[in-house]
Amino acid sequence: MEITNESLQLILERKNEEALIGGGSDRLAKHKEGTRLTARERLDVLLDPGSFVEMDRFMTHRCGNFGMEKKKVLGDGVITGYGRINGKLVYVYSQDFTVFGGSLSSTQAKKICKVLELAMKNGAPMIGLNDSGGARIQEGVEALGGYADIFLRNTMASGVVPQISAIMGPCAGGAVYSPSITDFIFMVKDTSYMFVTGPDVVKTVTHEDVTKEALGGAITHAKKSGVAHFVGDNDKHCLLLIRELLNFFPSNNIDDSPVLPTKDSPDRAEAELNEIVPPNPKKPYNIKDVIKLTVDEGYFLEVHQHYAENVVVGFARYNGRSVGIVANQPQVLAGCLNIPASIKAARFVRFCDAFNIPIVTFVDVPGFLPGVDQEWNGIITHGAKLLYAYAEATVPKITIITRKAYGGAYDVMASKHLRSDVNLAWPTAQIAVMGAEGAVNIIFREEIKKAKDPQAERVRLTQDYEDKFNNPYLAAELGYIDEVIEPAMTRKRIVDSLEMLKNKRDTNPRKKHGNIPL
Repeated sequence: MEITNESLQLILERKNEEALIGGGSDRLAKHKEGTRLTARERLDVLLDPGSFVEMDRFMTHRCGNFGMEKKKVLGDGVITGYGRINGKLVYVYSQDFTVFGGSLSSTQAKKICKVLELAMKNGAPMIGLNDSGGARIQEGVEALGGYADIFLRNTMASGVVPQISAIMGPCAGGAVYSPSITDFIFMVKDTSYMFVTGPDVVKTVTHEDVTKEALGGAITHAKKSGVAHFVGDNDKHCLLLIRELLNFFPSNNIDDSPVLPTKDSPDRAEAELNEIVPPNPKKPYNIKDVIKLTVDEGYFLEVHQHYAENVVVGFARYNGRSVGIVANQPQVLAGCLNIPASIKAARFVRFCDAFNIPIVTFVDVPGFLPGVDQEWNGIITHGAKLLYAYAEATVPKITIITRKAYGGAYDVMASKHLRSDVNLAWPTAQIAVMGAEGAVNIIFREEIKKAKDPQAERVRLTQDYEDKFNNPYLAAELGYIDEVIEPAMTRKRIVDSLEMLKNKRDTNPRKKHGNIPL
């Protein structure tokens, strides 16, 4: 047969058609039942139209065991390449469950490693759409080695480029560890799962009878384990959330925090903030209302919304500048710091610091949560993670104390002593070792016992303590608070501070790395 340009073109077209159908039209149709999208449809939703460029479309596995030499599919179950999200370059991979259940082969690992390395070299975010049953059993240790190759590159890329993982289906065994190294994990309600060992193994080993959903579903990981940062209602919603999140990030650790145009006035005052803190210090209020009243257009993208709700973290903008926000939530556990909240906030602070995103902290914290359970499970170590994260961070740090800032929790929540740049307080701020009642009961225990009217004496001494310490002015006298401000002016003061700090440069001592209390 004579080889012509036309015949070569036909061969290319047939190869492309073969690669595009993955595991075959029947499997694709079955996969799409309900709201699930195919691996390629997911990329169409995630990326700007027409921007995707595929790499290694024709790669196949090299396994010759168990009849696998007769079962070769172009692309080998993962689509890799690059494209754009809102014009920003990103690298992507999307596993195809219709090809060997999306299982990882050494070939698939090579494809993923290639785009990860390109992401690091070119300073662009990496997004992985995971839909895999785990390692390809027919390849044995080669598949396991492939996972380790990916883990290494995830680790090397950490803090260099943002890494996002979306769990679009099952994710089991070794497959869960690559997402866990990345910065943010997205899951989909009812259709995605993550677990090291599935329900059958759990039942065999521990005799616990549990469903896939209860063991490792999206809601479980969003509320109980904290593994999932975001939960999408379906595939499309999940992918659109990723697009939204990326708007707040620079492309890499060298670029500055992104700035987008806004019509919201930087001088906007909010009189509502003057009345938002209740006169009764034991009465809660919603810190999210404070956040939304101060940020651009009232838009706040919360991270880890359903986990450790006593602390709130997420992204917003002030005068167009992207910032990370950390805030105690008085509505949950009175805003106390406990183990999950400390871990949640510490990881978020470290992400922001890695990618030059300023941190704004709203403080209303009565202390660390007491109890045997907290102590036995290491609140000392876990609380120190948040302390370490704030102390290490060199990005602009702005702190606003709205009400309570007691004890060691005052220190931990971005205090001036941890190199916070601008520390503001509302007139309602109470900065002390502890609440007035507790302090009086300790300091004046003997005096109260000897008093003619112990209760009256306790009330008098409590009021005296509050007058001296439960206000922001002593801290302001010492320079620990830069300014006591009218709450209505909070937005303006944050915007002014960010503008003043936009060229901030700070460094840590030269070292290989610190030893964070893990």
